[in-house]
Amino acid sequence: MWRTLLFTLLLTGLSTLARAQDIAWEVCHGAIGPSGPALSDCRPMRDFVDPQGRELWIRSTINTPNDLRPRALYVAGVASSEAWLNGERLGVNGRPGATARDETPGRYQATFPIRETAWRPVGNTLVMHLSSFHGGLRFSRPMSALVVLPYPYPQRTALLAVTFVAAGALLAAAFGFGVIHAMRRTASSLLLAAMAGVAALQAVVESLRPLFDYPYPLHAWRMSAIWGLAATFAILLVVSITSRFLPKARGLMTGLALGVVGATVLLPGFDIKTAWALILGVALAVPPAAAGVRLGVPGARLALAYLALFLALALGFPEWLADFSYFLLAASLVLPLLMVEVVRLGRDDRSREAALTQAASRPDRLTVASARGVELAPIADILAVVGADDYVELRLVGGRSLLHAARLDGLSSQLPANFLRVHRSVIANLEHVQRLERDGDRWRLHLSEGAPLPVSRSRQPALREALEDPSPARASVRTAP
Repeated sequence: MWRTLLFTLLLTGLSTLARAQDIAWEVCHGAIGPSGPALSDCRPMRDFVDPQGRELWIRSTINTPNDLRPRALYVAGVASSEAWLNGERLGVNGRPGATARDETPGRYQATFPIRETAWRPVGNTLVMHLSSFHGGLRFSRPMSALVVLPYPYPQRTALLAVTFVAAGALLAAAFGFGVIHAMRRTASSLLLAAMAGVAALQAVVESLRPLFDYPYPLHAWRMSAIWGLAATFAILLVVSITSRFLPKARGLMTGLALGVVGATVLLPGFDIKTAWALILGVALAVPPAAAGVRLGVPGARLALAYLALFLALALGFPEWLADFSYFLLAASLVLPLLMVEVVRLGRDDRSREAALTQAASRPDRLTVASARGVELAPIADILAVVGADDYVELRLVGGRSLLHAARLDGLSSQLPANFLRVHRSVIANLEHVQRLERDGDRWRLHLSEGAPLPVSRSRQPALREALEDPSPARASVRTAP
């Protein structure tokens, strides 16, 4: 089944390219004479038009239009070009030449409007002068269009609009997964961010041709980028699907994807390279998704349905594979996953907030926020709270201490009445006081364990009054001279 699918796609793609230059041409020896091009030794061209690495003169006889609509000659390909109809020069794109030095590279796309007076009732001779010495790479089909059509030719604005919408959605998804990765540091969010970013970038590169009239030497870079991005997306898709539904086979499937998808660079024609890269990537992602369905992994059925949808679009509309269906697949695959991740992240944050709120409401615990996380410290185990700039140190029973991201002034209102501020940087738990002792001009407060605490003169009266409280908990506290 897969071989039949891929073979059908290949044949359909080739036939689509062939229809782009459906004029029967003759190849000739030519030169520009006083009254226009002078051709000789013309013979039928049995193959496609290929001016790569040479100067090429071609001729064809075309019919006169049967309506009054204006016409134009549309040229698209990696070549400089010049055209004449019935000896009348239609225009020039760059400057064709016999060598690379003589040639001035033209644009990849050129439109030569044809005046009504240029047509003859019958036997219209179209002559083209082509050369291509600056293409960079050798293309299997260098000229994608050499046709006479109504002018202006209707643009596929709806398709371009859908591509832009998909690109914007994919860029938003890449940003969203990037934020999630920054918060969670999960490999899955990083993979999905990369997939969305690669697909969005390819949508932008795909849109350059109708938006930007670039010189034909840049076409090799553009097509190489399209194939490279498609191959990268295909490999990331395999890694992502395998990591989620069949993690034990991740190494094997990643290596297989790198080898199989990377081998498409050897195929002729960038359209074929790109189509095969995407098809093979999706095909390799199917077995892990199917395994996830058998194992009952959540989301496996949905992922398998997306992969099947892409294959159906590739088979039904192969000419739209790179321009349309691929971006719809990418957007429809990553956007729902982004929404799921955002909802899950919100739920986790609400659960954490609820846990902190519940913990903070418990009167016998203090919620301690530190760089390591959140810890609940029993208030009864707190010996003292010592200020440390924007943090406080909680000295606990047993010699432990915790660094708490809070201010001393704020904690004063949260702690119960048996905690007293004895110094500008110290709050003491009076339940653990052993004695108040004078040390020269200073006073020290000794607790049941740990180092003594300093007591300021301004707070000494309040401390003495608290220590003289006759409650049973403080009956053993004495003041030393």
